[in-house]
Amino acid sequence: MYSVTQLEKQQIGLRLPKYLIDEVDSFTQEFAVNRTDIVIEALRSYLTEQKAKLFYESLTTSTKEAKQMIDGELEESSLGDLIDELENHTHS
Repeated sequence: MYSVTQLEKQQIGLRLPKYLIDEVDSFTQEFAVNRTDIVIEALRSYLTEQKAKLFYESLTTSTKEAKQMIDGELEESSLGDLIDELENHTHS
């Protein structure tokens, strides 16, 4: 959940191709929504999709590394090594 401060709207400027604005305007008329609502939903959807993509890429990498460890192709790591790696990765 977001705080009231986080929900406060801030104006930004965007430059979009005319064809895209025309499509948005057509959509706004057909479904009685405004441009802001469309842009907010598009950004929210895009960010959610990108976060999911990153999560699944990380999961795939982790699964491959686990398989390599099981198969003896990769040195096993300790939990401490994993924590160190995660901490160093997030501070980079």
